[in-house]
Amino acid sequence: MPNNTDTNIDQFTSVSDYKTSDSTLLINTISEALQDKKAKDIVILDVRELTTLTDYFIVCHGTSETQIRALANNVLEETKEKIGEQAWQREGMDARRWIIIDYVNVVVHIFSQEKREYYGIERMWNDAIRTEVADQ
Repeated sequence: MPNNTDTNIDQFTSVSDYKTSDSTLLINTISEALQDKKAKDIVILDVRELTTLTDYFIVCHGTSETQIRALANNVLEETKEKIGEQAWQREGMDARRWIIIDYVNVVVHIFSQEKREYYGIERMWNDAIRTEVADQ
């Protein structure tokens, strides 16, 4: 679970059928789903002050295409089962090198380690408030 006292993840009123009204619950559910399948180096980036694209990015990587697919499937299943959330969009499920799961206010990026280093999402958003989630 994320734990950063500098981050103020608050609630807001949703205007979209795809946007949850509780970012904290969504982030915690996604983080737990990623941890359950042993995601590596999970990072939450609070980009609310930097862009209108989304409120948060969750970035991690897997060690194989099989694990990357399992991470994505677990996120999709756990968010639906535990909190009734469905992804608005998802990309890369077949290629399994960079999967994006878009929940509107939270976007999950699941990379291979090579693609994560190459695209450098964390470097691109280096002004974001960063919360690291401990590997289990």
